[in-house]
Amino acid sequence: MKITRYKKVQKYLKFYYNNYGFHQPYQVLIDGTFCFSAFKEHINIRDQLSKYLNGSVKLLTTRCIIKETEKISKKTQGALTILKQFGIHECDHEEAVSGSKCILTMIGKKNLKHYILATQDRDLQEKMRLKPGIPLLYLHSKSPTLEKPSKASYGKAGSTLENNQFMFISETQNEILKNMKEALGVEKVEEKNTIRKKKLKNPNPLSCKKKKKKPAMKNNISGGSVIDGKVKKRKKSKPKKDLLQSIAK
Repeated sequence: MKITRYKKVQKYLKFYYNNYGFHQPYQVLIDGTFCFSAFKEHINIRDQLSKYLNGSVKLLTTRCIIKETEKISKKTQGALTILKQFGIHECDHEEAVSGSKCILTMIGKKNLKHYILATQDRDLQEKMRLKPGIPLLYLHSKSPTLEKPSKASYGKAGSTLENNQFMFISETQNEILKNMKEALGVEKVEEKNTIRKKKLKNPNPLSCKKKKKKPAMKNNISGGSVIDGKVKKRKKSKPKKDLLQSIAK
């Protein structure tokens, strides 16, 4: 598998993991059209999907899908034998319905069981693109291909992030992490570090400079007054002209 193709798959799976809670083993719901295409191209579904998704995989189908392929078993005998090798998830249909209707009821509105849908049915693919959180898998030129998440999936992922419903890790994963931290004693160490940070430390005496004392200013310096640190001398009163004239007479 090429590096760019591998990176794309990991990127898409990470998106579904972070935003919709997908995890290993991946539950792949397979219909008759996918098995027929795999039989025609001589593809081993189990081996190819585990290598492509780079993880453990559960291959699943329903009784309605098996009965639908049995009706056209003359043309799809090889596809029927492949389909019967997979595990069966109960669809709760008393009477058998078409494979596409059965898949729609199995996935529902929110895909709570985290199915990856493997189908070649284009009409069914179009319906699934309108629903958020449904990865689509199909065969293209003898190789499995995981489709890019739809606009509905990206839109719902943005709203769930705003509502804090899915934030990179689910609630169950968060609880597991907390229990692991308590068992290892990591949380206690973190609490001690926070307490130490909160304690106020005394300032370094070397960094503190002593205040210089200003010299005391005398109120009177040689008969003058001090105003704003400056010495102001007294002005001598000059005799008036009238007094001088009277003394001269």
